Amino acid sequence: MNIKKWVPWNWFKKEEDDAGKMVPVKRENANEQGGVFPHPLQQFHQGIDRLFDNAFRGFGQSGIGFDQSLFPRLTDGILKPTLDLGASDKEYTITIEIPGVDDKDVKLEIVNDTLTISGEKKQEKEEKKKDYYRMERTYGTFRRVLSLPDDVDQDGVKATFNKGVLTVTMPRKALPNQDVKQIEVKTS
Repeated sequence: MNIKKWVPWNWFKKEEDDAGKMVPVKRENANEQGGVFPHPLQQFHQGIDRLFDNAFRGFGQSGIGFDQSLFPRLTDGILKPTLDLGASDKEYTITIEIPGVDDKDVKLEIVNDTLTISGEKKQEKEEKKKDYYRMERTYGTFRRVLSLPDDVDQDGVKATFNKGVLTVTMPRKALPNQDVKQIEVKTS
């Protein structure tokens, strides 16, 4: 059963299409390494990978090898922050938690019917004490691509950023009424 047909609007259609553009990573086996056999721990790891590949193959899932991520939020070095979608009769609301990111490092773009939310996290922490010195740096980018429904008023989209939470509100516009044809039901 395809569960997507029950979803009223597929916000993640564009993002799912982009996910198929990942470049697969090839693993070498012993024959490709010039006849040198891998370390026993590496052989064990490859055996576990094969076990999971075979186990998930029957459930409609592709195998979980090195070429695919165990963590869907981390792919291609890009962090995908989770988001909440809400809808009312008057507007759509998207809320994204991106702690540690400054508002000047967040970028929103609408191209055609696609909303792209991207940004970069830059954080440095330095601590000097008498006995030690510690410097930590955290860098990373994030990107979410959302397909917008037909009734979004793209000119009225607004975004606010407060304490690491980005809130995007998109007013809904009335779509032109489609002609409805009533069909009479007769008894036979």
